[in-house]
Amino acid sequence: MTPSLRGPGGHLIGAYGLLALTGLLFLIFSLTLPRTFPTLDTVDSILSNQSIPAVLALAAMVPIVTGAFDLSIGYGLGLAHVMVMQLIVNDEWPWPLACLAVIVGGAVVGLLNGVIVVFGRIDSFIATLGTGSMLYAVTGWVTEGGRIVPGPQGLPAAFTDLYDSTFLGLPVPAFYVLALAATLWLVLERLPLGRYLYVIGSNPRAAELVGIPTRRYTLYTFTASGLIVGFAGVLLAAQQQIGNPSVGLDYLLPAFTGALLGATAIKPGRPNALGTVVAVAVLAVGLTGIGQMGADFWTVPLFHGGTLLLAVGLAGYAARRRLRTGVVSARDAPAEPPPTSTQDDGPTGTAP
Repeated sequence: MTPSLRGPGGHLIGAYGLLALTGLLFLIFSLTLPRTFPTLDTVDSILSNQSIPAVLALAAMVPIVTGAFDLSIGYGLGLAHVMVMQLIVNDEWPWPLACLAVIVGGAVVGLLNGVIVVFGRIDSFIATLGTGSMLYAVTGWVTEGGRIVPGPQGLPAAFTDLYDSTFLGLPVPAFYVLALAATLWLVLERLPLGRYLYVIGSNPRAAELVGIPTRRYTLYTFTASGLIVGFAGVLLAAQQQIGNPSVGLDYLLPAFTGALLGATAIKPGRPNALGTVVAVAVLAVGLTGIGQMGADFWTVPLFHGGTLLLAVGLAGYAARRRLRTGVVSARDAPAEPPPTSTQDDGPTGTAP
């Protein structure tokens, strides 16, 4: 590593290189497809269609902060959107109550994932893969293997407006993403809780030694992830307007690609909310561009899979570079341990 790359210029490239790549891709596709790509319709399509992947990527990012991985989020998304349709269409619940119940249910599922990982001391990959399979089974049981389709009267207009409406001329789902990203940024970057979570993710044993309740905070991240997944399920139901038991799995790979690639941007070397949004933007621009160029359907999973491998490699490199060069802010470490006792806290069972 040359000294120039360790200086402010190298840090800026590492932090904002992915954002610059987004602009570069947009420019390239605009020059290649001047009639279709650089249009307001394309921008609206990107903001609308990528809102759910962005929300799910943020859900995946939260446990990754502590070194854990929640592979059940795709299955949870499928169950959440099916349950919204089940409660509204078949059980005739008022749509606000149905949405609230599903979001709370998502938090409960996340908490159960955390309990299995933390107290069962099962690796988070294995634990959440197992619970995800169980969620998929519940989805099949609820739908009996078919789809939940509204009657002739359709769904309440106020419910579908959660996804279809606009605000300030832009699709309203984009503002959900901005609000969620801003909230997670505030928690992770400006509150003591965020500093504790990063310490747990970088060195769980050191976190225990300084008095951080690692078990409790790991439970918090899984619960928050499940809560966000429940919200994503509500948006997916408003978008699809049918209950499809298999649709959630399509979002799993893009979510983790966005979360891991986001660890290479804004705050290189660690998962962060703003970097995740930038990563989703890169994926969205790239997929939209190759789609308008007439690429075959198989290019989408190829793009996501290749980008995921690249994201994992770059995230690992950024983390090692961060430790090697000492690019660590004083905010990354807790000034003092939290006031609660941690005598009973032990290993979290998360992946290293």
